Amino acid sequence: MEIKIAIAKTNKYGEANSGDTVEIIERPNGGFSAVMADGQINGKKQKTISTMVAHRVIEQISNGIRDGAAIRTASNTIFAEYQGKVSADLHVVSVDLQTNTIIISRNNPLPVFLINEDTVDCLSTDSEPIGTSKDIRASIVELEMKPDMTIIAFTDGVSNAGGHNPPNLDICEIVESIIEEQESSAQQIADFLINRSIRLDDGRPKDDMSVFVLQVLPQSKDRIRRMHVSFTPDEES
Repeated sequence: MEIKIAIAKTNKYGEANSGDTVEIIERPNGGFSAVMADGQINGKKQKTISTMVAHRVIEQISNGIRDGAAIRTASNTIFAEYQGKVSADLHVVSVDLQTNTIIISRNNPLPVFLINEDTVDCLSTDSEPIGTSKDIRASIVELEMKPDMTIIAFTDGVSNAGGHNPPNLDICEIVESIIEEQESSAQQIADFLINRSIRLDDGRPKDDMSVFVLQVLPQSKDRIRRMHVSFTPDEES
C-alpha cells in the first residue's frame, strides 16, 4: 500500500496569514499524525493560538501518548493556562503503523468524510472544541487501514463558503460527485474543494480555508518516502 497526503490552504481575503494551522509529524512507533487546528481567543481567531494548540497536541503525540489522551492533556493544559478564554476546533488524523490503523479524532462540529471504495460516510458524532472546560474528550474512530480509502477534513471557511450568496457549499454532495467521476488524486480533491469554496466567496475568501486529504492506495512504486510542498508567499507591493 501507499499513503498520499494533500493539503490546500488559503487565508481570509485581506489577511497576510491563514489563521488555520496544519502540521504533520512522524509518530515515535511508526506512521504519522496530521493536526489541523482553528484557534481563537476571546472569540477572535488568531494564527498564534491555532499554532500553539497544534504544537501542544503534537508534543504529546511525539512522546508516545495515544491521540485521545494527547488531545485531552493538551486541552486541560490550555484551559488551566487561559481559564477558558482560548478554544480551538481540532481534527487529528493519524496513521499508526504499529497497529495498522487510521485514527480519526474530532473536536470540531464539522464532519470528517470517509470514502471507502464507492461509499461515502460522514463522521459527525457530537464533539466540542478543546480548551473550553476540563477533561474534554475527542470523538474518535479507529479503522483498519485498507486500500482505496480516502479521508477528507476541512475548516469552517470551506463549509461556510458562499453563505452570503446561496447556495452554500454542500460538502457531502460534492464528495459524492468526486467519487462518481474519474479517480482523483488526493491533491486534486483538496484543490477542487478549496477552489470551489473560493469561487463561492466570489474570489475573496470570507474566512481562512484549509483542506486535508489522505488516500490509501493499493500499490506503491518503491519504499522511498517523499514530501512535496508548494507555498506562495504574499508579494510585497
